[in-house]
Amino acid sequence: MTELTHALVEEALKTYTDPYLNTDLVSAGAVKNIEIEGTRAVVDIFFAYPSEYLKDGIAQMLVIALENIDECESAQVNVSWQVADNPATKAIEAIAQVKNIVAVASGKGGVGKSTTSVNLALALAKDGAKVGLLDADIYGPSQGIMLGVEDGTRPKTIDEKWFVPVEAHGIKTMSMAYLVTESTPMVWRGPMVAGALQQIMTQTQWGELDYLVIDMPPGTGDIQLTLSQKFPVSGSVIVTTPQDIALADAKKGVEMFRKVNIPVMGMIENMSMHICSNCGHAEHIFGEDGAERLAETYQTEVLGSLPLSKYIREQSDAGLPVVAADDCSEVSMMYRHAARRLAVALAKQADSAAQMPNIQISDD
Repeated sequence: MTELTHALVEEALKTYTDPYLNTDLVSAGAVKNIEIEGTRAVVDIFFAYPSEYLKDGIAQMLVIALENIDECESAQVNVSWQVADNPATKAIEAIAQVKNIVAVASGKGGVGKSTTSVNLALALAKDGAKVGLLDADIYGPSQGIMLGVEDGTRPKTIDEKWFVPVEAHGIKTMSMAYLVTESTPMVWRGPMVAGALQQIMTQTQWGELDYLVIDMPPGTGDIQLTLSQKFPVSGSVIVTTPQDIALADAKKGVEMFRKVNIPVMGMIENMSMHICSNCGHAEHIFGEDGAERLAETYQTEVLGSLPLSKYIREQSDAGLPVVAADDCSEVSMMYRHAARRLAVALAKQADSAAQMPNIQISDD
């Protein structure tokens, strides 16, 4: 009988392809340590994206793969994960412990951006991440309703300086809706709106967060410029529908983020198709593959495609978003897959930034 070697262990590990990294774990650099004790193998796997929900299943599959090696009688696989830090947030006290700021935006209203924001935030939290959600739509805040926060809820304050985020479904949230009544319109000019966003952002005690998801207002105005100029945004997500007019506005959103040097991590296509509840027939009411073509043009990816679903609308109106209502339902898993792809894209970007050379110029 030949002896168990590192090469044999690596070959067995390569039989598993991570669906989010799109490669095997050895090639992805996720295998951090291999120890061989006679016929026993111990492997340490590390992911840079939230994997709490996945890690036990991955470990079990890898143990089976290793124990299928003739020379391996037993195996142990330890899977851990941690979200990479963004050093740029350290300069701002309120977000000094926030690792990633993610802007969820759209070129126009009515494409499901707020619904996407809340379900992405919940999906990241379901995978073990610490998540915050900021409702930056000052004129039409809706996250309080979607999360089932009781009308009239006000955030607690600390030392008359800090707001304490309102917790809902395991995530920290902050919204202008918590500071005004439901019937109070925000009749403000652009500079006042931008100032309000900056104040809410910097006076909320977010604490330790892996991700702060920002539900942006539609368009490319003051809020978007303030966010890009004042805060270190790790990346953005563009929400659209397949409809040509929505895609035209989505292009403006992509171009805006490119001009202010905020990378677009990907796109989410809502209302991609309608499935008849009676006969099951699928129909692309608003067009087909629009986000795919747009993503190809801008060298990004489609993180997910969501159907035109009555269930999504009903759960949002009821204050129990689909990911919170049933995190293993078909629609919920679509959001969870999209959230993981987003997390991986952010991790890859952080890794690329960490590997950039530090160039120093001297008089020598």
